[in-house]
Amino acid sequence: MLKELYIENLAIIEKAVIGFDKSLNVFSGETGAGKSILIGGINAVLGGRVSKDIVRAGANKATVTALFDNFPDNVREKLTEYGYASDASEASKASDDCELILTREISDTGSSTARVNGKTATAAVLKEISAGLIDIHGQHHTRMIISRDAQLELIDSYGKISLNEYKDTFREFSRVSKQINTFQKEEGLKNEKIEILNAKIADVEPYKLRFGEEEEVSLELERLRNIQTVSETLNGAYVKLSGDSESETGAVDLLNLCKLGLSDVARFIPVCKTLKERVDAAHIELSDIKHELSVVISDNCGTGGAEIRDKLSAYEERMSDFLRLRRKYGLSVDELIEATAAWREELEALQNGDDFIQKLTDEKKQLGDKVKRLGGELSIKRNRTAKKLSELICKELEYLDMPGTRLVFNLTGDKVTITGMDSAELLISVNKGEAPKPLSKIASGGELSRIMLAIKVVFAESDDVPVMIFDEVDAGISGRAAYKVGLKLAELSKERQVLCVTHLAQIASMADNHLLIEKSVGAGERTFTSVKKVTGEQRKVELARIISGDEDEISLANAERLLEKAKSRTVRSQPEI
Repeated sequence: MLKELYIENLAIIEKAVIGFDKSLNVFSGETGAGKSILIGGINAVLGGRVSKDIVRAGANKATVTALFDNFPDNVREKLTEYGYASDASEASKASDDCELILTREISDTGSSTARVNGKTATAAVLKEISAGLIDIHGQHHTRMIISRDAQLELIDSYGKISLNEYKDTFREFSRVSKQINTFQKEEGLKNEKIEILNAKIADVEPYKLRFGEEEEVSLELERLRNIQTVSETLNGAYVKLSGDSESETGAVDLLNLCKLGLSDVARFIPVCKTLKERVDAAHIELSDIKHELSVVISDNCGTGGAEIRDKLSAYEERMSDFLRLRRKYGLSVDELIEATAAWREELEALQNGDDFIQKLTDEKKQLGDKVKRLGGELSIKRNRTAKKLSELICKELEYLDMPGTRLVFNLTGDKVTITGMDSAELLISVNKGEAPKPLSKIASGGELSRIMLAIKVVFAESDDVPVMIFDEVDAGISGRAAYKVGLKLAELSKERQVLCVTHLAQIASMADNHLLIEKSVGAGERTFTSVKKVTGEQRKVELARIISGDEDEISLANAERLLEKAKSRTVRSQPEI
């Protein structure tokens, strides 16, 4: 459940700490007091889109933090998946005593930062995690149900009908169809393309390019161009070791003389024996280095200048080939090797175009048959689900003061699309004896609100989202219908936490936790919004204000009567079909 919400510098809310009850929480207040800002703050902390315009004037950032506890296992699994596992112990998890903190900071520059349990996250991850925590229903959701696409999604969602296999097959069918069309359109240009591809391949093939060759040639060229310096350096090192036979004794011979001298005096000075052994080891090591150096000189410096010049000329010519190809095709050697392979494949496809198109045509037919089969299976499942769903919604509507309402999902065959072969239209008849007509054409605002609430109630039975938020679910209703909506929200709150923004006393009277949102002008002529819990007489006064806008005796008496009636409220369980 949502345990606490902290808001700072969000629009006209300077600072607010809001605690929630585990059942029915109701927000009331004058129009413009900031109820929509509160819902906007919750949306922000759930990863919704934010704008710098919601930052309070004069502040550099707005902050919204939500504290949850007793959240479901699927949320805990998401936390583990994204590396934000709760730091609660296994024992506390077992007792449902762990907490989750979601934070969203919005700067006055428009950027935002999200955190999960204090660790930085993206808004997308925040949205993924919070999807299993809160279900928000606002007025735009009510408007959405008049969309035929949304009506089809309702059926699929309630029936847990998976479209994955169908969609994968449909996408593959579309891909193959486009490929066939592309080849057919290019048929007229086929001969010209074959000629061009043959010319490219014939131009590149004689060079016998190898992966990595360009880098090898570049390095060898650099070595050959610096061969004189390399040769002088290597030969100088060799002379230092081997010596000049006429004028200079090398390090190897000097060490040998040193070793002989130490051997002569070792019988007089015992330590010289050890020194002689060490010099002997050094002599062996230097002799080995001298030998390896002679091999390196032989391998890298050649036997003469002519040989080096020939090598240099060959590598320069090879590099010229690479540069010529790069200028012509704009590709490196490795890229050109890959491009040539692709040209060969394309050439083969063009040369065998008729066979290839026939192969694709056969594949398209197989995929088309599979799309129809899977689409037909979807239609069967949807018709079965639609019947059950409409019956459950009608039961709820009867309770919500819409007796005799007939609501049906009219499923008809449609063209094949990514969502199947069905078109859904929600038809409704609110008066007995009248044929059902499209919901979008005849339902009033109040009827739409109750239909959406009925849908939410039915769906609540099949999901485990612990928090439901209703933003002005009372739009367009009043009187007994409003009272029934209040009872239904109270019924929902027995199984999960419910937050509701309302303008109706009948609904507000049902609250287990009544929160008043007030706007006032403080020091410096700044507007402030506060959120406070109302109880006892304060609550009666607030209900009276909602009823008549005043606190006269009649309004207060009506408010008291509503509160007494709410205490003795009776709600029924979800009907079974």
